[in-house]
Amino acid sequence: MVFSSQIFLFYFLPTFLVGYFVLVKAGVKHSGLNFFITVFSYIFYGWLEPWLVFLMFGSTLVVYVSGRLISAEGASKLQRNMALLMAIVVNLGALGFFKYYMFGMGILNDIVARFGGEPFSVMTILLPVGISFYTFQSMSYAIDVWRGTAPPVKNLATFACYVALFPQLVAGPIVRYNTVAEELATRTHTLENFVRGIVFFSFGFAEKIFLANQVGIIADRVFAADAPGVINCWWGAFAYMLQIYFDFSAYSNMAIGLGLMLGFHFPRNFNGPYRSHSITEFWKKWHISLTSWFRDYLYIALGGNRVGKKRLYFNLFMVMFLSGVWHGANWTFVCWGLYHAFFMIVERANNKNALYYKLPNIVQILLTQVLVLFGWVLFRADNIGEAWRLWKAMLGLMPVSASDAILTAEIFTPSTITFMAIAAILSFWRFRSFDWCNTVSFKRALIALGLFVLASLALFTQSYNPFLYFQF
Repeated sequence: MVFSSQIFLFYFLPTFLVGYFVLVKAGVKHSGLNFFITVFSYIFYGWLEPWLVFLMFGSTLVVYVSGRLISAEGASKLQRNMALLMAIVVNLGALGFFKYYMFGMGILNDIVARFGGEPFSVMTILLPVGISFYTFQSMSYAIDVWRGTAPPVKNLATFACYVALFPQLVAGPIVRYNTVAEELATRTHTLENFVRGIVFFSFGFAEKIFLANQVGIIADRVFAADAPGVINCWWGAFAYMLQIYFDFSAYSNMAIGLGLMLGFHFPRNFNGPYRSHSITEFWKKWHISLTSWFRDYLYIALGGNRVGKKRLYFNLFMVMFLSGVWHGANWTFVCWGLYHAFFMIVERANNKNALYYKLPNIVQILLTQVLVLFGWVLFRADNIGEAWRLWKAMLGLMPVSASDAILTAEIFTPSTITFMAIAAILSFWRFRSFDWCNTVSFKRALIALGLFVLASLALFTQSYNPFLYFQF
């Protein structure tokens, strides 16, 4: 189930909110409220594939037990380490099998074929929605308890609520347990927070329907074209650059809004990444909850920047390489991670500055976003060959199809140009949706409500409503 669907907006969410606040008004304790959230979260998660609920619960149970063993009175260092290892192995094992089994077997069969052997049979594995997010979230809890930076959970129901919390379950932001530990135990439900939550959710929903979906149509048509011309290639790549930002930023805003309605405060996940002056700065502002996860649980564990230069560059390489692998089982994601690793290492060697840092600010921003855009082409392409073909087409090094004129007429219309312009302005302007939504006023609440009504009406007319990060 996704937020931008009729079943969620008009059936699931109203039913949940009414039931939840009836319990709040009845004075039900937070343990009861958390159980209610968990039940609905499992319904939300298992709506299309009910068996996935058992997988998530299995992961939850293992990490919960690990946390209790780590924090047990009198536990030896070996016992604590083994308990942590159990949590990590089970979660990474599940993630590795469901996400990378088919990819790995494909590589193995390619190697076998080169030596004239018979290929192995490969099972078709369904990728569980959101497994990359909830496994990382669960592991962060186990590691934090092991480090002594998070309190161990004594109640399985409380921990199950933390893992399954539906507002951020399938696409983040990745929420650390310390962030919501107190609110799981006791939280306040205020009208101000609820209204702020409505503003966040409504704004994010409008971003998704009016911007991400509209520019996404342009991107899909260009990436599906046989041999698009230079202008169309750049237009399509830019459209995807805007689509992935607004698609994910919109989901994060909706998740933050739903959390506020229930009394939870989730962290900001984007902070104007397309105004960055370097790739290093870009990764401080893009998908903040994931980059901070890799920083705190991998980069620092490898030694961070407290090591020599060669080891420092290796640490950066590993973080970006694994970030690419985390995003998907495809060589395009691996190469995308390596692409960003190259620029991160170059900039670290230049005191975290881009090579063009002495140029005017606007030029630095534009050059950085051109690099990001070329990376998004690699990220979006089905394979390396397609990415290479599109890169060459963007540089005018590929023949142009006779149908390119038809494509131009389809993707350059008054409406598409308008949506692209609005999306571009909101991306590159100093405007921050998080800051705008976080300040409650009557005027902003009315604007958000109006956007929600218009976006809801538009939803009924749209047949194109993908969610890009659903695949991760």
